[in-house]
Amino acid sequence: MKIKKRDSAAILNSLSGGVVPSRGLQYIMVGRADEAKQILTDLDNVKKGSSVIKLFIGPFGSGKSFIQALIQQIAFNEKFVVAKADFTPERRLYGGEGKAVALYTELMKNLSISTVPEGGALPTILDKWISEIQSKVVQEKEYGSVEFDNPQFVKDVEKEIIAVVSKMDELTGGYDFSRILTLYFKGFVEDNNELQRKALRWLRGEYGTKTEARMDLGVRDIIDDHNYFNYIKVLSQFVKQIGYSGLVVNLDEAINLYKITHPQTRDKNYETILKIYNDTLQGNIEGLYITIGGTPEFLEDERRGLFSYGALKRRLQSNRFETNEYRDLSQPVIKLTPLKHDETYVLLQKIRDIHAEHFGYETTVTDEEIKNFIRQEYSRPGAEEHLTVGDVIRNFIGALNILHQNPNYNRTEIFGINEKVPTTQTSSIHFRFSRTEG
Repeated sequence: MKIKKRDSAAILNSLSGGVVPSRGLQYIMVGRADEAKQILTDLDNVKKGSSVIKLFIGPFGSGKSFIQALIQQIAFNEKFVVAKADFTPERRLYGGEGKAVALYTELMKNLSISTVPEGGALPTILDKWISEIQSKVVQEKEYGSVEFDNPQFVKDVEKEIIAVVSKMDELTGGYDFSRILTLYFKGFVEDNNELQRKALRWLRGEYGTKTEARMDLGVRDIIDDHNYFNYIKVLSQFVKQIGYSGLVVNLDEAINLYKITHPQTRDKNYETILKIYNDTLQGNIEGLYITIGGTPEFLEDERRGLFSYGALKRRLQSNRFETNEYRDLSQPVIKLTPLKHDETYVLLQKIRDIHAEHFGYETTVTDEEIKNFIRQEYSRPGAEEHLTVGDVIRNFIGALNILHQNPNYNRTEIFGINEKVPTTQTSSIHFRFSRTEG
């Protein structure tokens, strides 16, 4: 396998730590080809001006976080800006005491683009935009170069910037957003880092009072618990205006909304999901792709889940003609199932080869030993109910590490004895490898 050291390191380190790698997913993607195709279709529609909301629903270990990481990687290739955040007891869609704006602030902290994939990309996006406008003014107005000491040049650049940001004035929150961008440019021209810092602080939703924001920046409003989603919509418009394909927002761990004990607060969060759902599907937003990752209880529990909210239940019920074999991936809810055993087998083959390439050795782990490893993992008491694919992967990488560093280690401790097992079994393991052999 030919793979960059940076990618193999990210894959092995992340999977060993029980998290999804932020890069190199193409090397380990197994069993998600249909979902990837639908993601591409959805993002293409968003590029053309629509908006999409998707709920990825599955039990723990079914691949929800992997799918969202895959969405991010595909979105980068399609020139989208991506933001991500996990729901927590302190980060919600609706809530007082800063709990809703905290979600927005986390999204802004994790804002990323292909060249800044780890988050914190907002200054890069703004500086790149300003630099491109400068280059355009230099070319169109026939300046010799960027001339910040020339008031006319600065005026011409500012005029171009206002032409872009003024298009957002009609949106709720767009006027103040536009003013902040103009102030950021002023700080850029005057080399005033403090002004730029204050502008970024406002854009990230970090001002606690309107009085402080007015004193620092002269704006009337701040981003707070009540209006933050308006600013997500404004941001999606802005990034499209400056040349990106749109904005992707990945929200995970929605089980934390399900766990809200106060019924009215929980319903208010679900009401916000309904509002986002309606806005996206009715065409009230342009250039926004929102995903929410949650468990089956979060969706289907009629006492505390989304189905407890009648309007959402009607909208989110699955296509009644769908089966496990014939799926409708265009609907808002995509139900994920954990990888089958034969798909896990293919994945472990890939990880074996990545491990060998990364550490520069010739692997001695055979395909039959990988099959034995999977059988042993799922033969443990309670494995079928509690063992996730992530657990199997983590254990397998641990085994590879031991064998690589200790060549004399007794392999039967890891793989057992190579013995043929009938494809039809009466034990708790019922799987075939037929699709991958030969």
